[in-house]
Amino acid sequence: MKKIVLALSILAVVACKEEAPKDYVTLSGKIENKNSDSLFVVQGRTFSKTIKLNEDGTFSDTLKVKTGSYIFHDGNESTNIFLKNGYDLNLTLDTKEFDESLKFTGNGAESNNYLSKKAIMQENLVEPSLFDLEEVEFNAKVVELEKEMSDFLEKNSKNLDSTLLAREKIEIVQFKPGITGFYKQQQARAAQFASFIGKPAPSFDFENAKGGKTSLEDLKGKYVYIDVWATWCGPCIREIPSLKEIEKDFHDKNIEFVSVSVDDGRGYKADTREESAKLAHEGWKKMIAEKELGGIQIISDNGWKSEFVQGFKINGIPRFILIDPAGNVVNADAPRPSSPKLREVLNGLENI
Repeated sequence: MKKIVLALSILAVVACKEEAPKDYVTLSGKIENKNSDSLFVVQGRTFSKTIKLNEDGTFSDTLKVKTGSYIFHDGNESTNIFLKNGYDLNLTLDTKEFDESLKFTGNGAESNNYLSKKAIMQENLVEPSLFDLEEVEFNAKVVELEKEMSDFLEKNSKNLDSTLLAREKIEIVQFKPGITGFYKQQQARAAQFASFIGKPAPSFDFENAKGGKTSLEDLKGKYVYIDVWATWCGPCIREIPSLKEIEKDFHDKNIEFVSVSVDDGRGYKADTREESAKLAHEGWKKMIAEKELGGIQIISDNGWKSEFVQGFKINGIPRFILIDPAGNVVNADAPRPSSPKLREVLNGLENI
């Protein structure tokens, strides 16, 4: 009898050991049309993990983490993921439709599929034209957006991790004061950049995607609408379809559309700065081809530190600039392609 009791006790101990939660995350999956040979999981400056991709796009690795949100990078594409030790996550995605194709299965899938769905919802939640509204209209629209966010969370909160759910509720509470503060900053920007109007624009002479260089002086005699962007910048990429429409509608007018990339290696992991800059340059050309970008495509010769970027006090992108045929600034912070105001501005130009 004692032997039976002892055997049962041993089995109970073994079972407990087998059922103990893992103190790490297992992350595996497959990437179609991979952008690089490695994936990166990052949380600010406190956590960074490189995961090697196999030739067929499959991967598998373990991560020991603190519960919370992380950024998952594949080359210049990224998304938010929620990690917690004990999770066993498998993801699949096609980089040609990054957010739309991202799917998770396994332990922890509910919270991460929620974040994937939320990313798609947020793409068109805040239109750039929101910041063109007068203050009363702006405030009314923000109330609508706040309700839309609350409704989305309520509808999709089932089975969310409690830590993530609490964070999402805080984000909604902080939305109105945050976006209102940004709106006031935008109003202040207009006054700040007013001093540029009518003055000669800081010049550039940058490498273009077709070979050779393009300078601002080469474009004298025409209006120049400049888009300052980068391949890793989500808001920049969301402006591309609208920019293409503007280019198409004004193709026979006296205006050139110039896209200046400030890609400098950000979003790429490499052993040296030179290697990351090379990867950024290759990624720039690849995106131009994949997205069939038009206009004049050039890349800043020194990233954010070029005289052109610094001269226009550019510290955030996308940024849009309008220059007249004489090379003088019309607007140092012009409306975005997606803003109805841009067409009003362009149609109102003399001799366009």
